[in-house]
Amino acid sequence: MTCRDSGGAGGTLLVGMALVGLGLASCDYKKPFAPVTGYETNTVACSDGIDNDDDDLVDCEDPDCFYTSSLCGEYVPLLPPRRERENSVELCHDGIDNDDDGSFDCGDRDCQAIPETCCTREFTNEACTDHLDNDGNSFVDCADFGCSRGIYVTVCQDQEIDCEDGFDNDGDGKTDCADDECEGAPGCIETVCDDGIDNEGDGKTDCADPDCGGIGACQKPENTVETCTDGIDNDDNGFTDCNDFSCGRDGPPDVLAACAARDENTLEKCFNKIDDDGDGFTDCNDNSCKVTGPADVVAACKAAAETTLVQCSNGKDDDGNGYTDCSDRSCSLSTDPDVIAHCTEVAENTLEKCSDKKDNDGNGFIDCADFSCSRSTDQAVVAKCAEESEATFAKCSDGIDNDGNSFIDCADFSCSQAADVAVRRACQESAGSEAEANEACSNGDDDDADGFVDCEDWDCSWNPLVTVCPDVGRVCE
Repeated sequence: MTCRDSGGAGGTLLVGMALVGLGLASCDYKKPFAPVTGYETNTVACSDGIDNDDDDLVDCEDPDCFYTSSLCGEYVPLLPPRRERENSVELCHDGIDNDDDGSFDCGDRDCQAIPETCCTREFTNEACTDHLDNDGNSFVDCADFGCSRGIYVTVCQDQEIDCEDGFDNDGDGKTDCADDECEGAPGCIETVCDDGIDNEGDGKTDCADPDCGGIGACQKPENTVETCTDGIDNDDNGFTDCNDFSCGRDGPPDVLAACAARDENTLEKCFNKIDDDGDGFTDCNDNSCKVTGPADVVAACKAAAETTLVQCSNGKDDDGNGYTDCSDRSCSLSTDPDVIAHCTEVAENTLEKCSDKKDNDGNGFIDCADFSCSRSTDQAVVAKCAEESEATFAKCSDGIDNDGNSFIDCADFSCSQAADVAVRRACQESAGSEAEANEACSNGDDDDADGFVDCEDWDCSWNPLVTVCPDVGRVCE
């Protein structure tokens, strides 16, 4: 059976059976005006106003055009432009590196920080759960800061966005592959230990894979030199190797000897900066060295402790726990009168020391950036820190790091998360309750002084609390 297509006067003979094989009804084919999904990789496709590759990014907004079309690269004028901050819709779309920092337009952090430039397109629950890189920045859904830090995105609060970073990202008490949301993620493919298959593709099958240690058919007693030194909890009781009584206390002689060789209780092993017994504690931070070890080891650990006046004032981390002098609790909570007096003397908690631009207590924080000042019980210090804080509308919009914590204006939590709605409004026109947000987004004023008024302001347009702005044709939509 044959038919003619409708794409031209003469038409083309098409084999009906071939169409049926393609899942098309014979003789129903109509030649499309343009490819349904094509490529946005040439001068024509990057200047036609069409989303040719159906990725929701049109022309020069599409990274494909930036890399393949001469239309979308940086424009370098004959005369150097006046150097100015790249922080407006116009400057963020002119193809010029206005601030001469090596990045231009949506590649510039200053542009990305302004929602109205539409440089960031992943900022809604829908865009953050569609498995697409909506803004073409190589980060998808909750791995994109636009989602994970989006003020109106809620779906990322419950997602383990990185399944291999060792952190409980969503705070549900389950980390990485232990979190159900990591099921199927790379590195979290479940290993079946009795199917004869290398499930993870790591070259190790069933019980030959360490991941199967102590699981099902691979579970075995932990009482031999092999099972007591392999780093696996073979009997699945929560204790591994010599930390398991079946090895380190009740094991046969050869096992006890092997565990004794690994004990962390000699001068050499208690000062080699290695966790020899694998219990999570190293050298004199391990009780087997500083408490239950031989007398000479206990004495050496005591001598190396950070507890004396000399040790608490020598600028060294004597006990190797990461804290120096009075920043170490063994000094700051000491009962030694001399140590107490010294730590009190160097403490950064008086009006003078909280305003002298010095790190008096050597903990890495200066003046009101130090909790000992900002959370002081001295009202004079509290007043001073309040005066220097970045917690007023004016200070949250002046482009200055007023409190010296390296964060400016709305990048500082003291502005963006201020308890005072009037202060927070410097960062968000629609801040506050539903009534407050609707009032601010319909009063004809530029409440956050960002150059955008009411529903022309991105956060008014997208805030779920705001009902006075239209649901269609929103900013960047």
